[in-house]
Amino acid sequence: MSPATQAPGSASNSPPPPQRSLGSHAARGAAVTMGGQAAKIAIQFGGIILLARLLTPYDYGLLAMVVSIVGIGEILRDFGLSSAAVQAKSVSQAQRSNLFWINSGIGLGLGLVIFFSARGIAAFYREPALVLIAQVLSFTFLVNGMTTQYRAQLVRDLKFAKIATADVSAQALGLGVGVACALLWKNYWALVAQQVVQSVTGLVVMMIATRWLPGRPRRHVEMSGFLSFGWTLMATQMLAYASQNLGQVIIGNRIGAQALGLYNRAFQLLMMPLYQINAPATTVALPVLSRLQDEPARFDAFLLRGQTVLLHVIISIFVFGCAQARPLIELVLGAHWVSAVEIFQVLTIGGLFQAAGYAAYWVFLSKGLGKAQLTNSVVGRVLMIAAIVVGSHWGAIGVAAGYSLGLALIWPFSLFWISRCTQAPVREMFHNGLRAILGYGIGGIASWAAVRHFMQDQSLIVQLLIGGAVMALAFGLVCLLWPAFRRDVVSILNSRSLLASARASKGVA
Repeated sequence: MSPATQAPGSASNSPPPPQRSLGSHAARGAAVTMGGQAAKIAIQFGGIILLARLLTPYDYGLLAMVVSIVGIGEILRDFGLSSAAVQAKSVSQAQRSNLFWINSGIGLGLGLVIFFSARGIAAFYREPALVLIAQVLSFTFLVNGMTTQYRAQLVRDLKFAKIATADVSAQALGLGVGVACALLWKNYWALVAQQVVQSVTGLVVMMIATRWLPGRPRRHVEMSGFLSFGWTLMATQMLAYASQNLGQVIIGNRIGAQALGLYNRAFQLLMMPLYQINAPATTVALPVLSRLQDEPARFDAFLLRGQTVLLHVIISIFVFGCAQARPLIELVLGAHWVSAVEIFQVLTIGGLFQAAGYAAYWVFLSKGLGKAQLTNSVVGRVLMIAAIVVGSHWGAIGVAAGYSLGLALIWPFSLFWISRCTQAPVREMFHNGLRAILGYGIGGIASWAAVRHFMQDQSLIVQLLIGGAVMALAFGLVCLLWPAFRRDVVSILNSRSLLASARASKGVA
């Protein structure tokens, strides 16, 4: 049951926008959010280039050792309550304050647990330097716990410009401090400082943006709906996190920080475009789809068009990255990171299936199907974890293969599962994903073959330019020869018509 059905009828101080403005809010929100994400991607990409040249795989491996274990605390700290607050149809001031104190209290408790567990983490990896790293990072749990409901309220109010401002400010200041520390110290403390500054900056900017301070926590305020939704989502997210990071824990424990640093950078190169596009897409899609729960035709139209846009953006990036992984990594990270090329290529294959299945996540969240999503995750993520454990016997490349295989299995299973509990257009969602993977896959193969067989003696930039040109030419041919793929591309170019339709039905101006 969703929080909306449990919350009392008291009016929220931040009611959702009127129905007639939903389309315009979505249109403006999409534009602002994607603009903010473009800035964040530029900052992150610049940070990858700068810090990878100032630091070593060992430095990144040390940070990854801590984060891969303590990162589970970030999911516990949120407890699914940020999405619960967004998904609810109304949130009173008392509920909002209680949610703030719950998230902050969990963050404080987890921070203390991590602080006092630091020696155990260091002993597990046999790296004494991890003690102080874990203790410093434990502070971010409290900060991020305090930030949770500020971000949720901005999302709920569709204040996408303020979210973008906070995120870009935090990324920029964190990177600036990280680069400065890397130049001064030339070690892993630059990465730790970047994490802390980014968390604190995000909290401060969002507090200013919302102009809200929580009241004291109150008993006798109906919270069961939020907590019920939150714990099932939290359990789902914990399974997802475990499946994503178990391989890193195994690599760090069995092989060491150097190998983990290579795997971690390859994994982050994969996750950067995936997260930086998926997260804002969800930020825009979730509040809109949540308000269209009772209008199946409009819900399906928004869902399919949003999925199509997301697929073509992400899959085109991943396919090109896989095809040109060697010149891309050597140019971006430097020659001493070239051992990460094969790991990155294997991971990007899994990323294609992850992108294809992401719209199922929107369906689960927007319809408040937390228990169904948990059941889906238990099956899918257990399969992925098993594949990773088996693959780990072949080192980092085996972990990457197990992770990608797991994502390939989760995609069709998620679609099957939502078909059992919703009327979502599952068949169309599957075909959307399959067309995008095959269409861009053809271009990726052509791009890889052209550079590998004819351009190996050229400079890295020339290889990337030629590879991009060949992929663009193949994309044009696929559009010309495959009508269904061409219709998808045209629908993306005409996406504004979908947003306009949000103002059309049921008397919407």
